[in-house]
Amino acid sequence: MSHVERTESLDETRLGSVILGLGSNQGDRVRFLERAVEQLRAQIYLEEMSSIYETQPVGVRDQPWFLNMVCIGTTRLKPGAVLEFVHEVEDSLGRTRSGERWGPRTIDIDILAYEDRVIDRPELKIPHPRLAERAFMLEPLAEIAPDWRHPVLRKTARELLEGLNGDVVRPFSGPLPPAGPTSIL
Repeated sequence: MSHVERTESLDETRLGSVILGLGSNQGDRVRFLERAVEQLRAQIYLEEMSSIYETQPVGVRDQPWFLNMVCIGTTRLKPGAVLEFVHEVEDSLGRTRSGERWGPRTIDIDILAYEDRVIDRPELKIPHPRLAERAFMLEPLAEIAPDWRHPVLRKTARELLEGLNGDVVRPFSGPLPPAGPTSIL
């Protein structure tokens, strides 16, 4: 997106609250999450970040496990511009859109919610249409915002999480990146 297009996608008068889910199961998973967070900060003021969780793949089970986390922030970007921006971040980190649903990826960034808005367009659905079914999204969300309320289901993140079972979501305790620049997570 060009600078002109991005400027026109801004809401100069107000900040919108956005919740993002990040995941990676290819390469140096922790580093991909870190690099995504670094790049997201260009347009989103990240106020809260969950711990990292290691999670069982959903859909296509025969692939490496994911590392997932959730970030909450504010932005002047409107919802459609947020979607374009997160796609740019994903592309810059080697994300390929092969058409394989739920396949492996270097980075995946989902818009879980934007304020309490409900958007149902072919290219953008907010809140995320499978949020209430996904422990890998709800566990980190409930960690940092347990009382966040789903705008359609009217249940909190904690209540939605309590209704789930089956998929494995565990705190990540694997090796952190090698010594070098200070970790941002």
